[in-house]
Amino acid sequence: MEILDVNVSNVDELGFFCYMSKKKSEGYQRKLAWVKERFAEGLRIKLLKLPDRGFIEYMPAEKAWRAVNADGYMVIHCLWIVGKSKKQGHGKALLKACLEDARAAGKKGVAVVCGGNWLTSPKFFAKQGFVEADRLDPSFTLMAFRFDENTPLPSFPDGWEDHAKKAGNGLTIYRTDQCPYITDAVAMAEQTADKAGVACNVVELESSEQVRKETPTPFGVFGLVQDGCLLSYHYQLEKDLLPKLKGK
Repeated sequence: MEILDVNVSNVDELGFFCYMSKKKSEGYQRKLAWVKERFAEGLRIKLLKLPDRGFIEYMPAEKAWRAVNADGYMVIHCLWIVGKSKKQGHGKALLKACLEDARAAGKKGVAVVCGGNWLTSPKFFAKQGFVEADRLDPSFTLMAFRFDENTPLPSFPDGWEDHAKKAGNGLTIYRTDQCPYITDAVAMAEQTADKAGVACNVVELESSEQVRKETPTPFGVFGLVQDGCLLSYHYQLEKDLLPKLKGK
């Protein structure tokens, strides 16, 4: 196993793991531009060298695109191992590299938002010495690894319902370019809203600060809100979203 560091000088060649077979797609190009801007803010991406398949993405909490109170920590955006590379210790190795980076940078520790779809299970992090720092319905868990057990744990902010209510009537889609799959998720939501006869509005979150102040969930980078109520924080297929929009 070999771990590659992705940076501004090699990201065009190495990519960022996701959508590697669709480099000309809008989602990939938007993510690529996002990545290049974030490197200056401390973004780190580490890839498993092929044929192993997986990656980890993280950055300092003050600039991270997750809505958490974690000043002084490093925050993981994504950790994903796929296919035959699973259960080979690769996730543990990538996480170890992240912890080493955080310690070398003088951070208090590492935090990560866990949950269901699009997020790693908290059980994995618990096995690696992380502890539960906070929990939020419907399925969010904030896990943290502290280099000093006396360091205060990170937490989730308050005000999620207020953020959602500000969206107003109809379907509001909160989006960023942090994930290349979001472009397709937005298109699917717009298409489904049109089919349901529901007015639709897309809110582009263009900074980590905007994510923390406006997002309806800790995941931060994507969300669906209808008439002021959260519907989902992850990709919804038409068959799943259409009944929700129709109130069934």
